[in-house]
Amino acid sequence: MRLALFDLDHTLIPFDSTLLWLRDLVARGDIEAGRDEAYLDCCRQYVAGVMDVAGTHACALAPLACRRVDEVAAWQIRFEAEVLPAELPAGARALVARHRERGDTCCLVTNTSDVVALPFVRALGLDALIASRAGRSGRQYTGDIDGEPCHGFGKVRLVAHWLAQRGLDWGSLSWSGFYSDSISDLPLLSYVTEPVAVRPDDRLRAHAVAEGWRIAETLEAA
Repeated sequence: MRLALFDLDHTLIPFDSTLLWLRDLVARGDIEAGRDEAYLDCCRQYVAGVMDVAGTHACALAPLACRRVDEVAAWQIRFEAEVLPAELPAGARALVARHRERGDTCCLVTNTSDVVALPFVRALGLDALIASRAGRSGRQYTGDIDGEPCHGFGKVRLVAHWLAQRGLDWGSLSWSGFYSDSISDLPLLSYVTEPVAVRPDDRLRAHAVAEGWRIAETLEAA
């Protein structure tokens, strides 16, 4: 297997996918007003170092608490059909298409919850999704994350688990690559054979330069 891995926020897309999702739900009256701004404030606190990843997930998933799975699935379908066509960069579509033409298995690996990430996977024609999982209880969402967030070294563990479910491991891959913008993805970038820093933050840029990794300022150059 040749495995192409992609981060989502600020890599394949130049924005926060969860914020776009919440703003659409607020605009349609599906969730209470202000949930999007509350999430944005949590993101600011995370960047400032006063909130951890668990806190941002709690804020992002709170509107799903006690919502039926089938209700949220309808929101996902509508989001994919009515919002994403105008928001997905042509460069993201082209990058995924190039890898598919090479015969690569294309997988989204993101800290974003699977609820938000799934419409992007379908819209981009990706083969698989590895993401932080929104918790469920029966036919309802709990508003919590189920298991380990897909963040930091957690991405390495979750990709390894995904490979193991297919009777594979890192050593059995003929090629692997990962595209990301963030220093938080350094563990997974260091595992693949071809790491690519896409519009990287300052810390990742410095590391990529030191290691001789490829740096892409645009998706078209990735």
